[in-house]
Amino acid sequence: MTTPAPRSLPQRSLKVAVLGATGAVGQELLALLAERRFPVAELVLLASPRSAGQSLEWNGRAHTIQPVSAEAFEGVDVVLASAGGSVSKQWAPVAAAAGAVVIDNSSAFRMDEAVPLVVPEVNPQAAFDHRGIIANPNCTTILMTLALAPLAARRPLRRVVVSTYQSASGAGARAMEELRNLSQTVLDGGTPASSVLPHSLAFNLFLHNSPLQENGYCEEELKMLHETRKIMGLPELRVSATCVRVPVLRAHSEAINIEFAEPFPVEEARALLAKAPGVELLEDFSANRFPMPTDVTGRDAVAVGRIRQDLSEPNALELWLCGDQIRKGAALNAIQIAELLLDPARAEQAAAAAAPAGAGA
Repeated sequence: MTTPAPRSLPQRSLKVAVLGATGAVGQELLALLAERRFPVAELVLLASPRSAGQSLEWNGRAHTIQPVSAEAFEGVDVVLASAGGSVSKQWAPVAAAAGAVVIDNSSAFRMDEAVPLVVPEVNPQAAFDHRGIIANPNCTTILMTLALAPLAARRPLRRVVVSTYQSASGAGARAMEELRNLSQTVLDGGTPASSVLPHSLAFNLFLHNSPLQENGYCEEELKMLHETRKIMGLPELRVSATCVRVPVLRAHSEAINIEFAEPFPVEEARALLAKAPGVELLEDFSANRFPMPTDVTGRDAVAVGRIRQDLSEPNALELWLCGDQIRKGAALNAIQIAELLLDPARAEQAAAAAAPAGAGA
């Protein structure tokens, strides 16, 4: 199998394949392709054999879902993949060898040294180092790096401590439906029994259910460590995460403590975040009003607020953010990567502003 050379997408309408078209992220990808008027000449919908033959409407036309196969990638320019790691490991190299650029939403290739891991507002230039596959980061990492990047471009980062409050949407459409159903069960006086998640999320929360590692951290928490380092080009950055699943349908929240190499005035940080791409400043200290999941559900921007000085460390700031996990945390980020490949000049301009100041000692 030959390895494709780095390339932009051709400047014309494209043949686009969505792998995992029936899932929550796949549905959001389809909606965003239409909403953002991505130049789609032909759309190919791919899913598991059990979904093959079903019909989905896109842009006023019915499209039949096909089972994934090598033949399905013939002539495809870009593949937007959101079908899980095992599917991506099997089919992404096949699609890339056929000439497509694969933007993969799974964890299959994120830490592969030969595969760029991209948040367009943070490291846009990395997208052009691909060899046919580009990895979309974990949802919590995407949201966090949007807030870290404009600050890191001004003063070196030393350490990040984050606690996440992750919605049911992070576990997929079935988990969202289970939360709806089990919440009603509790309200009706019944005892909720979960079959999708390991515990009922109805009026409950629990530590993230990804596999625990020998060091006591779960896989989700380590993703935030390793992916943040790779995206920001700070291989020694100290990151500690605690990830929690909470009874919210859609949109994740994060409480972040950021330590710098020197003091960072709050007003300066607030001004940087207020104008940062992909970020919306939402804070009213007089009314105690800061970002909530309902503020960002169905929206592109990551809302940041309650920026304040850490009382225990003069070089650290605290902030809170909320972002739509399905949208910016997954589908939107993938489509923005594809849009970058259509406009290399814009990526070069963004890269100059996104460069971090470097890691502190």
